[in-house]
Amino acid sequence: MDDRFNTIAGWALFAGIIALGGGIVSSKFFHEERPEKMGYAIEGVEAEGGEGAAAGPGLNTLLASADVAAGEKVFAKCAACHTIAAGGANGIGPNLHEIVGDKTAEGRGGFAFSDALKKKGGSWTFEALDHWLTSPREYAPGTKMTFAGLGNPVDRANIIAYLNTQGSNLPLPAADAAPAAAGGDNAAAGNAAEGNAAAPAEAANAAK
Repeated sequence: MDDRFNTIAGWALFAGIIALGGGIVSSKFFHEERPEKMGYAIEGVEAEGGEGAAAGPGLNTLLASADVAAGEKVFAKCAACHTIAAGGANGIGPNLHEIVGDKTAEGRGGFAFSDALKKKGGSWTFEALDHWLTSPREYAPGTKMTFAGLGNPVDRANIIAYLNTQGSNLPLPAADAAPAAAGGDNAAAGNAAEGNAAAPAEAANAAK
């Protein structure tokens, strides 16, 4: 009986030694390290807010080329709550005739504006309207406005241009100046340096 027990124990010990040795050997061949950069890159997509993210045209540029007819179509999303004709009655939201440039949360036929918008103050400039249309809740936290906002900057510029034609008629801003190309500046600087270097030589030749 003891011999049989010893035999079984010996084989069990031997099997354990083989398993331990196999684990050590396999770890040498299949060693894993944490990659320096986690995740997988998707071609053509840049990380949001990254340094290489290209900024789109500014509001002034978009307004300078805005499509009023397209803005009227976008305004259809607002027509359920707002009228825009001169003398039109307020609805769920105030009448928006002559809204561009007007004071924020004042007038509008006695419309009951939210305290959040009253505290905002100021006037409906092009910039203020752009911020408001992007996200009313972020522009004036606590506003009664339930519209989520327009994420497309072109749509916002078009609707602002349309609103402007409805009684306000303020002059639209000129497009932003295009940034100068870095390569062009370097080339101009190089040409100027070459010209300055050539000047003494030309003067010396003229003196001979």
